[in-house]
Order: sequence, then C-alpha cells, then structure tokens
Amino acid sequence: MSMETTAWHALYSTRFAQQDKRPFSRATLIRILRFARGHRRALLAFLGFSSALALLTVATPLLAGRVVNAITGGAAVRTVVVLSSVIALIAVAEAATGLLTRWLSARIGEGLILDLRTAVYDHVQRLPVAFFTRTRTGALVSRLNNDVIGAQRAFSNTLSQVVSNLVTLLATLVVMLQLSWQITLLTLVLLPLFVLPARRMGARFARLERERADHNAAMGNQMTERFSAPGATLVKLFGRPEEESAEFARRAGRVRDIGVRTAMVQHFFISSLTLVSALALALVYGLGGYYALRGTLDAGTVVSLALLLTRLYAPLTSLAGARVEVMSALVSFQRVFEVLDLKPLIDEKPDAVAVPDGPVSVEFDDVHFAYPSAEKVSLASLEDVATLDTRGGEEILHGVSFRAEPGAMVALVGSSGAGKSTIASLAPRLYDADSGTVRIGGTDVRDVTAASLRRTLGMVTQDGHLFHETIRANLLLPRPEATDDELWDALRRARLDGLIAALPEGLDTVVGERGYRLSGGERQRLTIARLLLAQPRVVILDEATAHLDSTSEAAVQEALAEALAGRTSVVIAHRLSTVRAADLILVLESGRIVERGTHEELLALGGRYEQLYRTQFSERPPLPAADEAAVPDLR
Repeated sequence: MSMETTAWHALYSTRFAQQDKRPFSRATLIRILRFARGHRRALLAFLGFSSALALLTVATPLLAGRVVNAITGGAAVRTVVVLSSVIALIAVAEAATGLLTRWLSARIGEGLILDLRTAVYDHVQRLPVAFFTRTRTGALVSRLNNDVIGAQRAFSNTLSQVVSNLVTLLATLVVMLQLSWQITLLTLVLLPLFVLPARRMGARFARLERERADHNAAMGNQMTERFSAPGATLVKLFGRPEEESAEFARRAGRVRDIGVRTAMVQHFFISSLTLVSALALALVYGLGGYYALRGTLDAGTVVSLALLLTRLYAPLTSLAGARVEVMSALVSFQRVFEVLDLKPLIDEKPDAVAVPDGPVSVEFDDVHFAYPSAEKVSLASLEDVATLDTRGGEEILHGVSFRAEPGAMVALVGSSGAGKSTIASLAPRLYDADSGTVRIGGTDVRDVTAASLRRTLGMVTQDGHLFHETIRANLLLPRPEATDDELWDALRRARLDGLIAALPEGLDTVVGERGYRLSGGERQRLTIARLLLAQPRVVILDEATAHLDSTSEAAVQEALAEALAGRTSVVIAHRLSTVRAADLILVLESGRIVERGTHEELLALGGRYEQLYRTQFSERPPLPAADEAAVPDLR
C-alpha cells in the first residue's frame, strides 16, 4: 500500500464513520459473536491468510535489498537470478493469497448481510400494526440496507485490516530495528505529521459529510412525498411550486458548495501527506546513504529500509483510525439490534391448533382493549423524533361482547372513533385483547395457528391497498397456486372481468403504486376479487364503500354480495342502508355496545340507532321505492 493510498484510506475511514456516544455493553459484543459463529471456519481461514499476506509484504523489501547487494558486490549472475525468481514467486503467492483472502472476505461479508437482513426482515414481519403506523418507512429500510452493510464491514474489512496491519507493523518494526535502529527511530519521529492530520481532517470531513447527508435526506424526503400520486396532487391543488423549487434549489446548492469545498480540502490534505511521506523517504535515503558511505550500512540495506518504510507508515496510520471504524461498525450492529429487540406483541403458541373445519362463528366475550403505547412498539430513531410520544395505553373497548353465528351477518355502526375498526382488527389478531376473549369457531384466536387464521378470515378495508405489481400478482397473494381460470372467475364475480379483459396486458397489467392507476371502485373490486379467490369462511368489511361515489358503490356492493354469500361476516357500515338486512346490528359509542338488534327493532327502540338513521337520511331525501330496491343487499 502506497503512502497516498494510505492517506486516502485514513481520510475515508473517519469521514464516513458513524458518530455515536452511546456505550456498548458486553452483551452487544456477545450477540455480534453469535452472528459470526456460523462463519467461524471461514473467519479463521480469513485471519490466517490475512496474516500470511502481511508477512509476504515484508519479505519482498528484504529480498530487494539482497539483490542490490548482490549487484554492487559483484555476486554471480545465478545469485541475482535466484533472488529475482524468489521475488517473483512471492509476488505470485501474494497475489494468490490476496485473491483467496478477498474471496473469504466477500463470502463472510455477504453471508453476514444475508443473516442480518433475513433476521431483521423476519422479525419486522412479526411486529404489530402499531409499529408500522408510527415508523418512517425510509428509516426502517435504512436499517436493512445501510446499517446492515455497516455491520458487515466489521468482519469483511475492519477485522482483516486490524489483524493484517498488526502483523505487518510488528514484522516491519522487528526487521527495520535489526537493519538500523537509528534510522528506524528517526523515521518514527515523522509519524505524528502523518497520523494527526488524518484524524483532524477526517473529523472535519465527517462534519461536512453529515451536513451533506442531511441535505440529501431532506431532498429525498421532499421528492418522495411530492412525487407520489397523492403528494403531487396536493401540491398542484394547494402547494406553492415556486417556493418548493426554491427550497429544493437551496439545499441542492448547499450540497454543491460542500462538494467543491470537500474536493479542494481533500486535494490539500493528500498533497500534504504525500509531502510528509516524501520527506520520510528523503530522510531514509539521506541518513542511510551517509551510513552506507561510511561503511556502516550497505546499499541493499538502505533500499530495504526505504521499501519497509511504506510498510511501517501504512499500518500505523490505518490502526490510528481503526478505533473509529470499529465504533462505526458497533453503532451499526447496535442499530440493527434495536429493531431485533422490539418484542412482537402477537406470538403463536407452540401448541397452537388449526381453526375447526366447517362454518365458523365469531365471538367477543367481555373484550377490553387499549392500543399499546409508543415505547412498546416503536423506536424514536425510526420515528425521526427526539423522544417517543408518551401518550397511549388508554382503554378503547370496554367489555364488548357479541356473537356472529355461522353464516350470519353482524353489522357495527356508530360515530367515528366509537371502536368499530378496533373490533375489526382484533378478530384477525392484528392486535390481541388485553382481557376477555375473541373466539373463531369456538376457539380463542390466541390458541390457533396464524396460517389457519389467515385461511379462515378475510378482510376488505376502506383504502383497498394494492402492491405496485401486476393484477395477477396482487390476486395471487392469498393463493399463489390459483389457476388463470380461477383468477378470471374471481374477477367475474367481483364485476371486474370486462375491464381487465379490455386492458392491453390483461392480468399482467401493473396497477401502479398503491393501485393508483385504477379508480377507487376498481381498486375495491380488485381487493374483493382477491378475497373471493382466498375463499375465507369469515369476512370482515371495514367501511369498504366509505369513499366511493354512488355508481362505484353500487358495483362494489354487487361484488360484496358475492363475497358474503354463505359466509360469517362482520360489517362496519358507513351507510346504514347497506346493513338493513343484517342478522344483528350493534351500535357502538365510546367503546361500548349501547344497542343491539335488527334494523326494525332498533328503529322501534327510538335510541341512538334511530338518531343515526334519521340524521343520515335527513341529509338527502329517502330513495324512492324503486331506487332503494336497486341498492344491492349485502346478504
């Protein structure tokens, strides 16, 4: 490694290091070793070859000095040829060892990336929905990318560099002291001129780089929010494009200025360190030449000392910045472990059973529930806040009890915030009740397997979320093995087959981010088609038609009638006309069921349901009999 290369390495190791003041416990180091345990054989081989490579780099300068002595001493040509051949063999061995070391490094590093990413991804999938409602997606993705790669460098880069540099440093010092302890000590005097600027300038570069990263992150967030379909629409309707452009240009200009400043300081820094290395070499040649002319040293020894000098300064400078690299890697590991330490609130019992076959009931028995506080489900660093919100933990549901018989429909109505969607989220175990019991088919949902619960229960929400994939991929989510005939049958029953068939790419049409290439009604019918394909025995509808116009609502209601036929269903209704035929209507207020009965019974009761019904239909005149009959019955 040349002096200039060493300078660049020292600079960048501090420039891109993560700064963190948190202490690191012994437990963190033990967890790191556990992750490395699966790669211990490769690690031992890697360290062994790294040490061998370090020793080979010291051998070449010694042999070069002997070649010079052989030439100046008038040795036989054969001696020079043999020494040159040995140097060539060492070069080949060094190249082969370096290649093998690089392969082991890549294997270990990529293996650790796989292990860490898989562990984080699998763990995040088990976290509650509350975690995703609080976390910034970009911050979470960064843990899977930047921090995982930063942790991987601890083994693939930092560890090998520390070991090889230590071996090289010790071997070089021993050899140089044997050749000339006077010259060796004098060259060490110049070491601070090489190391200290690297540390000082590295810290300065780190500050500039963090500022540039902050500006880039802000620009990235601005682009992400403004370039999404709803964000772009909002800006066009209410935004100020000139101010938006000016703010973006201001940050981009600051990034440009930092880039220019960084480039100039880098050049000055590297030039200075190159000058120091040249002075060191001049010292070796000057003092060594003086001793050689006086007969104290021979010419070959001077050449060996000059070549060994680069082997001395390079590892010393690298080791000076090793602490920063190690701490950076530990920060990355700790940030990954922070996510892994978040405890899933929903766990499957080891002895969990499958949901019983046949038609199933849904039962809530004295259910109390409070949404978990932020400290239980989130991290301040993932929410991009200084401290977590201390609110939460207040009970939302207070002793809710009801039973949906097999094949029956139970409708939930009430004011916004009454707890309807909370009830809908407890049946599929998006959350668990704090007390009381939620049963599917007579079995506590906490006692059934997650796979059987997913097969049993299907849900359609009001946003009709779709992935940025093809129609086929979105439909196959619950049943990957479904055939095209089954896909088209589900689309036909969802009243969507004609539209899809008319698209140029049919089932292979990409729906866009969150399905924005489709209308609201089309998105909802596609999610209903997905539900029909899954063939669940229980269906939950969470205001599936809340944001649709009358025409779209009518089409979606026809599709919902197909989805609910013969199935147990829990329906959260925005428009009361859609649940008039429900077997049981529950009226919720402030997390409690205040009324229950059929549509006629509740109207005759003259209570809260009658008020809701009268309020809703007083906003517009009641539909004529013929038109009201045209509204599809969910039954």
